[in-house]
Amino acid sequence: MTTPESTHDHVEYWYAQNKPALLGRLRRIEGQVRGVHRMVDEDTYCIDVLTQIAATTKALQAVAVGLLEGHLAHCVVDAAREDADPTAKVKEATDAVARLMRV
Repeated sequence: MTTPESTHDHVEYWYAQNKPALLGRLRRIEGQVRGVHRMVDEDTYCIDVLTQIAATTKALQAVAVGLLEGHLAHCVVDAAREDADPTAKVKEATDAVARLMRV
């Protein structure tokens, strides 16, 4: 799914200043996913695999909440400051929350 912003050649978003930390968190999550893969490959007890999946899911959710918070604090606020209609940005945020809440 693409948004109008995602079709731009290069746009620097608010999280650019925190990109190294964000990428570090994502690398750790990537390692957790590889760990789950290894656990399944090694026939680890199912409850232990599920526990690791839950930890990985929580880590991804924490990243998502941080990005959502930044969207509200920067994109929505900037739209309001620029006398633009911030409702489109708020709609993007609520749609993102709805996607995050689906199971």
